[in-house]
Amino acid sequence: MKIGIVCYPTFGGSGVVATELGLAMSRKGHEVHFVTYSQPVRLDLLSPNVHFHEVHVPDYALFHYQPYELALSSRLVNVIKTYGIDVLHVHYAIPHAYAAYMTKKMLEDMGIKLPIVTTLHGTDITLVGSHPFYKAAVTFSINQSDVVTTVSESLKRDTEKLFNIQKDIQVIPNFIDPKTHVNPLKCERHVLAEPHERIVSHISNFRPVKRIADVIEVFKKIRDRLPAKLIMVGDGPEKEAAEMQVATYGLMNDVVFLGNSREINQVLCYSDLFLLPSEAESFGLAALEAMAFGVPVVSSDTGGLPELNLHGKTGFLSQVGDVNLMAEQSIQILLEDDTLENFKKNAKTQALRYDIDGIMPLYEAAYEKAIQRVQ
Repeated sequence: MKIGIVCYPTFGGSGVVATELGLAMSRKGHEVHFVTYSQPVRLDLLSPNVHFHEVHVPDYALFHYQPYELALSSRLVNVIKTYGIDVLHVHYAIPHAYAAYMTKKMLEDMGIKLPIVTTLHGTDITLVGSHPFYKAAVTFSINQSDVVTTVSESLKRDTEKLFNIQKDIQVIPNFIDPKTHVNPLKCERHVLAEPHERIVSHISNFRPVKRIADVIEVFKKIRDRLPAKLIMVGDGPEKEAAEMQVATYGLMNDVVFLGNSREINQVLCYSDLFLLPSEAESFGLAALEAMAFGVPVVSSDTGGLPELNLHGKTGFLSQVGDVNLMAEQSIQILLEDDTLENFKKNAKTQALRYDIDGIMPLYEAAYEKAIQRVQ
C-alpha cells in the first residue's frame, strides 16, 4: 500500500504519533510519503520505503498570512499523482483535513479517487477547532473524510458533543514501540542526581495548557520532604516564567532545563516519577512513553488520562490544579523503595497494552475501509 501522511513536523504528540506510525508501516513493507513543511523531528533516517516531500509556501507581500492550506493541497495533488498514493492519512483537523478535502476535489476533476483518513488528536478539536471562526470548516472537513479516528474515548465524546458529526468515529489509541522504549546500555543516573535522590521529570511543549507552574509547585513540595531533582524537557512560551519560578523558590541546583532534547530515552531511564498536571490531554502520549520505561505518573484526571493512568496502580490522578494532592501522591510513591518499585512494575505492564504491533493493524484496517468507500 502507498500511504500519504500529513502532520505537523514538531515535537508535539500528533507529529510524533504520525511519524512513528509511518515508520512502522514502512517496516511492514508499505510505501510511506510524508508531506509537510519540514522534515518531522522523529524522521531521522529515510529508507527506500520512506519519502519526505517538503511544502514550500511562497512569501508574497500581498498576503498578511501566507496561504499554507493552498500550498499543501497543491503539493499533495502533485505527490499523489506522481507516486500513485492509495490513501491519504491526515493528522490534526486544522488545517490538514481541510487541505485534504481540497486535494480530493482537485483530483476528482482528474479522474483520481482519493480516500482520506483523518485522525483527531485533541487541541485541534477541544481548543482551536471549536472556536466559532473555525467550527464550520472543521465540521465540514471531518464529515468529508472517509474514515475518522480519535486517540481516546474522551476525545471521541468531546468531538461528538462539540460538532455535528455525521461520521462514525473509531477510537485508535496512541502507542509505543517496546523495542525502542528500552533502557539505554548506560543509564548514567549519577550525572544528574546522587544515589539517595529521587528524579522527577516532565516533558512537554511548555504551553499554558500544560500548567508548567504546577509542575514546579508540586516539585517544591516534594523537595521539602525528600531529596530530589527535577528534569524539565521541552521549550515554549511558559519556559521563561518557569525559570523565574525556580529561581524564586531557590531551586536552581535541583531543577534542570534541557530544552527540546532528543535524549528522551536517557531522561526517562533514570526517572522515578513523571508529572503531567495538564489542563487538558486528549490522550497523554508523554505519560505513555514514561510508563514504557517503568516510570509511574502523577497527573490530572482530564481527557484521556484516566484511560491510560490507572489510579493507585500506575500512578495517581487528581483534579486539575490540586497541587497539594499531587504532591502528597508523589511523596507516597517516592518515599519507600518497595512502593516505588511496585508502581514502576505496574506502569511498565500497562504501557505494553499500547504496543504498536497491536495498534498498527487497526490503522491498516482503517486504510482499507477508506479505500473501499471511494471505489
